[in-house]
Amino acid sequence: MTSSTDEILTLLDPDNIAFPETSKALDDPNGLLAVGGDLTPEWLLAAYRKGIFPWFSDDQPILWWSPSPRCVVRPQSLVFSRSLRKVIRQARYQVTFDQAFEAVLDGCAAPRASESGTWITDDMREAYLDMHQLGYAHSVETWSNGELVGGLYGLAIGKVFFGESMFHRATDASKVAFAYLVRQVAHWGGQLIDCQVSNPHLASLGAEEMSRADFESLLRTGLGDSANSADTEGTQEPEFPHLWPSSPSPELFESM
Repeated sequence: MTSSTDEILTLLDPDNIAFPETSKALDDPNGLLAVGGDLTPEWLLAAYRKGIFPWFSDDQPILWWSPSPRCVVRPQSLVFSRSLRKVIRQARYQVTFDQAFEAVLDGCAAPRASESGTWITDDMREAYLDMHQLGYAHSVETWSNGELVGGLYGLAIGKVFFGESMFHRATDASKVAFAYLVRQVAHWGGQLIDCQVSNPHLASLGAEEMSRADFESLLRTGLGDSANSADTEGTQEPEFPHLWPSSPSPELFESM
């Protein structure tokens, strides 16, 4: 398979976990790197550690992407808008972690008015449920009067959070979930939240774009690649808690 510029799309062997260099990703469509492989935890961990993620529809094979520019959030320096800070101060929603992962996944997969389908196929759903059971996939939920009204989910590897999707059924519910995620990641010392591809909603929340090279440099730092070098042999790689607390740290917004 080739693009309009005759770039080669790599076909992956499902029995051999190996990805091409991300520099080989196509320009059109932006970031498409490879096709095939599998969605087992081993494949997903290998992909995300290289900044590669799966994204495909029901009628497509597994497609792997590494777009440039890359949309990211720097949790240590992100400043929330005045309107979002006001919503958080009002405590309109209750926020939890990992208390309704499957329900959040289904909320993100539900059809939306602006889209004809969902990329969260049955296979993708099962793959991320497996990753949740293994302690890599996590959710942030927002509740109103005991009802789930918004949330997001993604993978935590090393000290990087790879955001996958968010949804809301009430005004600002997903924004509040996002704000708590950013503050909690920062509280744990995380330097990077991957948002994959920019859109107006993410931009309004303070996400920025950077080149693939800059993203991969930050990714290596967040995954603790330096711990594998000869001069730091035996150093433990950085990581978030394997089991997230059921609720955010109480001091996250004390200074807001």
